[in-house]
Amino acid sequence: MPGTEPGPRTGVLGSPLHRSGAVMPTSAPAPPEPVCFLDLPDGPCAPAAARRAAAGLLAGAGWPPGRVDDAVLVVSELVANAVRHAPGPRELTLTERAGTLDVAVADRGEELPQRWSRGGERGGFGLPLIERLGGRMTVVPALGGKTVHVRLERGGALPAPERGRVR
Repeated sequence: MPGTEPGPRTGVLGSPLHRSGAVMPTSAPAPPEPVCFLDLPDGPCAPAAARRAAAGLLAGAGWPPGRVDDAVLVVSELVANAVRHAPGPRELTLTERAGTLDVAVADRGEELPQRWSRGGERGGFGLPLIERLGGRMTVVPALGGKTVHVRLERGGALPAPERGRVR
């Protein structure tokens, strides 16, 4: 019958529906935060898996290539420390939000990271390296483990001429 055509179809809360029946948003939703979760494998292959995940996430989020390299180095250092100093299982969570990357490595070790007065054959270079790259580290202890977080800003590295050897 003419004049009895139904009006536009609506869905939940009056949102317009597409011909397929899908709800069409009335305004664009906020883009999702790029997030990566990775159950880290045991052994020496864990840092490589973590580096690939970090490089893919940050390249997809539009980070500058040099800063992606800095972040990948931080991820590799944190994961290598977890593999070396703590029992598994271990998890990596990467969250990129508004130009800030949160790198979180959770493990089952209860020993907290320590700063060595000087690096040597057994290590001790990681914390100064992370700081030199502009990372801010926090440790969240928990019963049966801990999570080490490092926050990096998209543009937070030291200028290139100052990024020489870590003392």
